[in-house]
Amino acid sequence: MTSRQKLLWMAIGGGVVLALALVGCSVVGVIAASLGATTSSTVASGPAVAIVRVEGVIVSGKPAPSNPFGSGSTSSAYSGVIVDHLRQAEADGSVKVVILRVDSPGGSVVASQEIHQQMLAMTKPVVVSMGELAASGGYYVSAPAKEIFANPATLTGSIGVISEFINVGDLLNQYGVKVTVVKSGAFKDEGSPFRPMTEEEAAVWQSIIDEAYQGFVQVVADGRVYTGRQAQAVGLVDKLGNLPDAIKRAAELGGIQGEPRIVEYKEPLNLFSSLFNLSRPSDPVGEVMTLLDRGHGPALQYLYVGP
Repeated sequence: MTSRQKLLWMAIGGGVVLALALVGCSVVGVIAASLGATTSSTVASGPAVAIVRVEGVIVSGKPAPSNPFGSGSTSSAYSGVIVDHLRQAEADGSVKVVILRVDSPGGSVVASQEIHQQMLAMTKPVVVSMGELAASGGYYVSAPAKEIFANPATLTGSIGVISEFINVGDLLNQYGVKVTVVKSGAFKDEGSPFRPMTEEEAAVWQSIIDEAYQGFVQVVADGRVYTGRQAQAVGLVDKLGNLPDAIKRAAELGGIQGEPRIVEYKEPLNLFSSLFNLSRPSDPVGEVMTLLDRGHGPALQYLYVGP
């Protein structure tokens, strides 16, 4: 074997060792993440306050298995996960009260209603702590809470329903792309991104929006956006304060003496699905579609789309 061949084999061997090391680190990380269902403060036992987070655009269901390298989207609040965490807090005997930490512009009507319904089903007190933004669906999921805390600068309110339709027809024409639609009825492709919406189709969707809006105003009957201080003045929030203030109040409601133990729930990871995702190429288009909640066509949104 020549010296050049030896160097080649040494390089190949080094690459294999490095690849195995990376996979090993990933496996260890996934296993470690899979073992823990909750995180808590350093106190191992005793009465607790559970924190359930609604952070990002509210979407239906649950996310795909997480990639240990962190390529998964963190910009969505999945209703399936949030409902599960609320149910875990309800079933956890050590948890005396729940904090719903909301930092969201809202999102899917269906997903917001799922969280709202679980909030109504809670028998333990729930205190909402609003972050930067708790507007539209973000307020809708907060409304059933026993008490709502907001920072004076929080943006909240914005009660209403929206559904947005993308029209990329002109863009496709610039590239010579033509779309042929064969349909069984006049409204089968209403909201199609490949053509403008007709007046008749717009009227149909306006009636749908109006119906969904009536469901919203039965809970909250005010449609503009407010700061936290303004929202307190009109009765949309109860108190001004940040998360530590909400925790202190939650401890009082739960009859907890001293510093409460804090519990947060995590979704257990599927080891094999996570390892499979390591080799799966990223799908930026899919992530954008999920963020816009357009993976399954038009959707009704309790969504604040302001600056």
